[in-house]
Amino acid sequence: MILYPAMDLMGGRCVRLAQGRFDDATTYSGDPGEALRRFADGGAGWAHVVDLDGARDGGPSQHALLLQLAATAPLRLQVAGGFRTADQVRRAIDAGAARVVIGSLAVKQPDTVRDLIDRFGPDRITLAVDVNIVDGVPVAAVAGWTEASGVSLWDVCALYPAARHLLVTDIGRDGMMSGPNALLIAEIVARFPGLSVQASGGVSGIEDVRTLARTGAAGAIVGKALWEGRIDLAEAVSVAGA
Repeated sequence: MILYPAMDLMGGRCVRLAQGRFDDATTYSGDPGEALRRFADGGAGWAHVVDLDGARDGGPSQHALLLQLAATAPLRLQVAGGFRTADQVRRAIDAGAARVVIGSLAVKQPDTVRDLIDRFGPDRITLAVDVNIVDGVPVAAVAGWTEASGVSLWDVCALYPAARHLLVTDIGRDGMMSGPNALLIAEIVARFPGLSVQASGGVSGIEDVRTLARTGAAGAIVGKALWEGRIDLAEAVSVAGA
């Protein structure tokens, strides 16, 4: 399992949100490049970097910064937030991004996203579905988590037989350090064995990393716990096994 330290950017600064609320942000650092160097020094081979402004606004609000980071980072980047067009994806890949995350578009415009997978290949595109659990069903949220789609995670996944990478965030747990939704991740892995599933939301300590590894997840996104020193990155990378 790959351990992805997460860096969320708002106004060019490193922040973390609680349950996706933009009015509940904690600022940790004003130097994203230095943060990525610390991740690499801690043994991480990947980082997950999100343009929160772009995710909220539905456009490339901080893509220039993402491209700069992708070109200079000492580790592989998976970049997210506001990617809507093939040109935006191509620019990120040309700058050095290893993968581009497609979020709301995967729920709203499946034909467009299937074309992106065909153009750039399934290893370059990560589908991201952010969910709220409603009566036991994971229901996708869009527009930076501000809108309910009414579409289940299962229906979204079924739209993409050629997809290889899926990132799932349990919104109710994100930034709350209440533990990951391991049962949900295990169910996704069982239902869609062809997908490499990345789990996001709720990791609070090293035991949560061990728990996610046992679900069969291909990746674990670790944010607030890492930024607040509750997890040692080197230990987490070792426990994850990648």
